[in-house]
Amino acid sequence: MNDDRPLVEVVCAVIQKPTGEFLLAQRPVGKVYEGYWEFPGGKVDPGETIAQATVRELDEELDIVVEESYPWLTRKFSYPHAHVRLHFRRVTRWRNAPRGRENQAFAWQTISNISVSPLLPANGPILAGLALPTIYGITNATDVGVDEMLYRLERALDKGLRLIQIREKTWSAQRLSDFSLEVINRARRVGAKVLLNGDLKFAHKMNADGAHLTANQLLALNARPNFALCGASCHNQQELAKAEELGLDFVVLGPVLPTPSHPDSPALGWDDFTELSKNYSLPIFALGGLSTDYLGTAWQRGAHGLAMMRGAWTD
Repeated sequence: MNDDRPLVEVVCAVIQKPTGEFLLAQRPVGKVYEGYWEFPGGKVDPGETIAQATVRELDEELDIVVEESYPWLTRKFSYPHAHVRLHFRRVTRWRNAPRGRENQAFAWQTISNISVSPLLPANGPILAGLALPTIYGITNATDVGVDEMLYRLERALDKGLRLIQIREKTWSAQRLSDFSLEVINRARRVGAKVLLNGDLKFAHKMNADGAHLTANQLLALNARPNFALCGASCHNQQELAKAEELGLDFVVLGPVLPTPSHPDSPALGWDDFTELSKNYSLPIFALGGLSTDYLGTAWQRGAHGLAMMRGAWTD
């Protein structure tokens, strides 16, 4: 249902430690939804940027000085008292230990153990986004060979890779089945998630953790596929909008830079990537000609992380 009320712009700070813990604050007595837990923040003042509002709000609420933050997700939500656009911004470096300047409680949480409740209803998709790793490895066994790919997979899993896409489009069904089973078994030993590219029936058959849709598949669908995790490849505004409409978990957007796997595909460049990712509601992985050295740049441009066919498997 459309909400015709004016949009109230609100900043929400996702304050994260290097260990992955994030801060939730409890709304003080006397405020709407008092006692509920949320990401700290507040209304954006006229003339303020989202980054400036983040700095001001965290100083006013928690007495911390923001030193580094990145744009992340933007979601609209209709509360009984207001129609809001929530700008979630990740804060990764700050000064001072948080203290509740409004006598509000706060708590460090992990995505696997949320111990406070109730949470504001708008925060469910945000927690799902936080559960996604920032590196999405895409297999390229067609180029490097199965044995070498499995060796690189083991090495990457040992170093913490936890999200993988199997993308071997030219193989026979039996060869792909054997390889997929091996990748899934190895990934599950360490709790990593595996998505299969393209063939939804095959993904179900292999009991994969999810499916990764091609752009053509995405545009042809009328409902989200029945998987715990579902991502899609996007290249333009139309495809991004369709992924939002279907309620997917994330998208991959690119190519950002020229890439050997798609030499004829024009690169978006970081400026167009930034424009497309602005005010987007789903986590975006930047793809195309990237290595882990680009992770900071991707965060600055609004990405959740990087999707890589080669860079995910190198030292």
